[in-house]
Amino acid sequence: MPEALDIAGNTIAYDLSGEGPLVVLAHGMGDSRHSYRFVAPALVAAGYRVANVDIRGCGESSLGWDGYSRADIAGDLVALVRHLGGPAVIMGQSISGGAATIAAATAPDVITGVVELAPFTRKQSVAIGGLLRVKRYRAGSLQLGMTMTLGSLSAWKKYLDLAYPTKPADWARELGRIETRMSEPGRMRVLQAMCRTAPTDAGAQLVNVRCPVLIIQGALDPDWADPRAEGEKIVADLADGLGELVIIDGAGHYPHAQTPDQVVALTLPFLARTLTNA
Repeated sequence: MPEALDIAGNTIAYDLSGEGPLVVLAHGMGDSRHSYRFVAPALVAAGYRVANVDIRGCGESSLGWDGYSRADIAGDLVALVRHLGGPAVIMGQSISGGAATIAAATAPDVITGVVELAPFTRKQSVAIGGLLRVKRYRAGSLQLGMTMTLGSLSAWKKYLDLAYPTKPADWARELGRIETRMSEPGRMRVLQAMCRTAPTDAGAQLVNVRCPVLIIQGALDPDWADPRAEGEKIVADLADGLGELVIIDGAGHYPHAQTPDQVVALTLPFLARTLTNA
C-alpha cells in the first residue's frame, strides 16, 4: 500500500523506499508511479531515498482536484519534499518535467536539481512542416488530439504504441495495468484536462531556475517533429551553464521505462553533483 499526503482534503499517493538523499519521481499524464518500476529500485540501490509519486488525479491519488496544471502539480511536489524533509532532486517526465521546473524556480531552498524526461516545459506550437515531413509526429498528434477531444482510450493506447518505439519486456502486462486504471470513472477526464493545459506556466519560470537541469529526450519521441531542437530550446531559456541535454537514440516519450539503464547511468552522476551535501 502506498503512503498518502493530504493536500487540502485530497490525497497524493507515493511509495517511499531507501535511505540517503531524497529523489522524487513524477510521471506523465495518463500514467502512474509504476512507470518508474525499473528506475526507482536502481536509485535505491545506489544509496538514495526515493519517493515515487502518483501525481494528482492519477494512479492511486485522489480525483476531484481544482486544477491539473503544471503549477498545480509543482505545488504538490514541493509539499511532498517539505513533508519528507528535503532537499531533493525531482525527476519529472512529460507534464511533470514542466512541473519540476516550476518547483525548482519557486522553492530553491528545497529543490537542488531537476531531471526532465521528454518534458513539456515551453510554449508549444504545431509544426506544420513537421506534420508533413515526420510520420511519427503526425500520427502522435492525431492520437493525442483524439484522446483530448473524445476521451478515447483506444486513441490513447495507439499513442502509447507510438511513444514506445520498442516495448519493455513486460509491456503487455503494463499496458493492461494502464488500461484498467484509465477505465476507472474520472481518470480519462483528468487526462483530457491535462492535455488541455498549456506549458506556458513552466516556460515563464525557466529564467528563475537556479539549480542544474538535466534534460533527457528520446530521439524517436512522437510529441515533437524534432525532439533535439525542443531540448535545445529549453537549455537556451535557462541561465547559462545550468542546462544539459542528452538524446537517447531509439527511445520515445518514455525513456525511463524503455531505456531505464541509460536513464539511470545519466542520472547518477547528476545526483552525485547536486545532492552531495544533502
